[in-house]
Amino acid sequence: MYYVYILKCRDKTLYTGITVDLVRRVKEHNSSKLGAKYTRARRPVKLVYAKKFRNRSLASQAESRIKKLTREEKLKLIK
Repeated sequence: MYYVYILKCRDKTLYTGITVDLVRRVKEHNSSKLGAKYTRARRPVKLVYAKKFRNRSLASQAESRIKKLTREEKLKLIK
């Protein structure tokens, strides 16, 4: 299973990503060099959205769609 997720950073910005292990990935974003460069400078981050997909292709397509949304559209999705 693959997950598309959105994190809310300390500075209130949003970060979208994809992973197979959601718990591990959020932990990496918060405390490891393996977290994205973007989130390393904006810790702590909080998981605010996640959706499960059967395969990487579907998850990547969803991630791409989410990344194209405006901030307001992403906030509606989260709620």
